[in-house]
Amino acid sequence: MCLSNIADRARATLTAATTTVSVGDRVTLICSVEKSAGWKYEWFRRTSHTSEDTINDGLNGNIRVSQGGIYRCRGFRGEPAVYSDPSDEVTIQITFSNKVSVTQKPSWSQIFRGERITLTCEVQGGEGVQWEYEWRTPQSQTFRTKQKDWTITASISGDYSCKSRPTDDSYSATNWSEALRLSFLDPPKAQISRSGGTLTCSVNPSSSGWSYYFYREKNQEVLTVQNTDFHSNREIRVSQGGVYKCRGGRGEPVYHTEFSDPVTIVEPVLRVSPWWLSPGASVTLSCEVEHVSAGWSFYWYKAVPDLSHKSGSYSYELLPASSNGTADNSYIIHGQTHTAGYVCRAGRGEPHFYTLYSQPHFVWSGDLHPSASLSVSPDRVQHFTSDSVSLSCEGNSAEWRVSRFLLPDFLSFCSDWGTMNRSTCHVQKIQSSNAVYWCESGSAFSNAVNITGHYDDELLLLSPVHPVTEGHSVTLGCKLRTENLLSKVFFYQNDTIIQSESRVEMIIPAVSKSHEGFYKCQSSGKESPQSWLAVTCQEIFPVVLSMNNNSSI
Repeated sequence: MCLSNIADRARATLTAATTTVSVGDRVTLICSVEKSAGWKYEWFRRTSHTSEDTINDGLNGNIRVSQGGIYRCRGFRGEPAVYSDPSDEVTIQITFSNKVSVTQKPSWSQIFRGERITLTCEVQGGEGVQWEYEWRTPQSQTFRTKQKDWTITASISGDYSCKSRPTDDSYSATNWSEALRLSFLDPPKAQISRSGGTLTCSVNPSSSGWSYYFYREKNQEVLTVQNTDFHSNREIRVSQGGVYKCRGGRGEPVYHTEFSDPVTIVEPVLRVSPWWLSPGASVTLSCEVEHVSAGWSFYWYKAVPDLSHKSGSYSYELLPASSNGTADNSYIIHGQTHTAGYVCRAGRGEPHFYTLYSQPHFVWSGDLHPSASLSVSPDRVQHFTSDSVSLSCEGNSAEWRVSRFLLPDFLSFCSDWGTMNRSTCHVQKIQSSNAVYWCESGSAFSNAVNITGHYDDELLLLSPVHPVTEGHSVTLGCKLRTENLLSKVFFYQNDTIIQSESRVEMIIPAVSKSHEGFYKCQSSGKESPQSWLAVTCQEIFPVVLSMNNNSSI
């Protein structure tokens, strides 16, 4: 029993003008049945990965197709339909001739042996096609991969090319790409140069993409010097004497150049004592020269803020009795009352040879000055690292900058870690550290404040940043960032408990000198860091008794 009527010995024939077609073009397929007329036609398409579907483009004996695949056809006529034998299959492939290329990343013009780069095989117009890739090396070796990216360690110069082969037989393999010619250079060497206290690192031969790393030798150990004070990544201002060298690095993972030849720096280091002033205190400056030898004279300077440089700098004014230098490497300043910065340098020989200037070092006063003052909002010493803080300068100046000394030895300015808007520095996040902040104008330093940054899961003591005047009241608090304190709060002065209540605040209604000291709080199983509460004496003004000439005693 037959399921369909098949015309005896009638067979369809499928012909194509070409079996390959470029992306976006079409090819005409013609189906015919010999011996008699009146035939209509059905068309079928499949791939090696898909089942056969009927093409409903019409019943004509020719169609135009732009898709690759395996095609066949058959004829039918009459009612009920009589079908011819199906035609042989014809495979149409889509070609990507001359549309494949090799690109390089990073796109450095100079590549050195040992660096890692990634080559990518790109097929233009091949979106949506699943490809396999074949690579050809300078030695004419070939290998296949499913990844379009090939990461190599630069070693052999020459031509690199690729071609793509689709996993679907609807597409034909591309031609080989035009070769990308790579020439790899011998590993470069860094060079270091010095101008005053600034060291500059460069890579020879010059090329792009480098970061620069500086090192100092100390006791036969090589220490990394961070670029904490620089005009660009390739420059650093040094504050210590010693033997320095540098090297460049780029890429991921980082490829390093050879180290530069070393350069030796003689530079003094200034130390001040004390850092924090009591009003009218004497300050001792000490200038230390590495590789100490005889014959040095020491010169002492006051640091004057120079606001014309955004990165922050100072000019230097000789202190009294220092114009000819001092034989002693220490210098005492009597009656210092305000925040101030100092530098030193040494010299000897004829003609006189001078070392570099030392980095500025500071003595700080917490007392508010009538000519310049710094206020903090929120007004407290301890802050969470996620807190935003505003530091505002006030006084007789139209231009200010806010400075920070990150203990133990790093000076920076608001432009490095905040946003300076007129006389206020806005800080989005406080650094997790202990730092001193103050304001500078062209002629004045403000009071200084100590601010500490702490992580959000810590317990903080809330205490004012400025000293409290005798007789005034002060409120101390205890705070967690994300939850209320549910248990008792314990307040301590100099490690002695002074209050144990459920309140999160402690009020001292009239402060006296005996209240000065270190304070901390405890609650909910946590203990805050301690902060110093300074107390200043209340000014006593003399009472003047005025007597009338006619008065009698």
